[in-house]
Amino acid sequence: MSLQPGNTIPFFRLKDQNGKEFDISSLIGKQPFVIYFYPKDFTPGCVKEACSFRDNYETFKEMGAEVIGISSDSENKHQKFSTTYNLPFTLLSDPRNKVRELFGVKKNLFGLLPGRETYVCNSEGKVMMVFNSVKSAAHIEKALTILKNIKK
Repeated sequence: MSLQPGNTIPFFRLKDQNGKEFDISSLIGKQPFVIYFYPKDFTPGCVKEACSFRDNYETFKEMGAEVIGISSDSENKHQKFSTTYNLPFTLLSDPRNKVRELFGVKKNLFGLLPGRETYVCNSEGKVMMVFNSVKSAAHIEKALTILKNIKK
């Protein structure tokens, strides 16, 4: 079952692109955040999405929100991806897709590829938006719209 608006996100820990353990509870109670699940580092759609989050990162920060990307790629691959595209946000490695399953992210393209879904959560970890689309740029627009509403 996938998370829906109004649900509280599950607690999880994963390694980031620097090999450090990231605990989602470090954000809960402190600030809103955006978690986006994407299929794979260095693929055209994922590069476009990551670079769109990068290009809008200051706007997310101005709204008090953190951005976190999650895929099944390794920490090392995330490090290369982050360095190559100068990504200022955290990338988490979910090699067994455990967190993807906790969120209920469905596969797309006939069940062949991991899904592309974005979750916007308020500072208490409550899901405010779930967005699923193969159009990577739309994820950033939707997330910013929801964050503006949270901030009001």
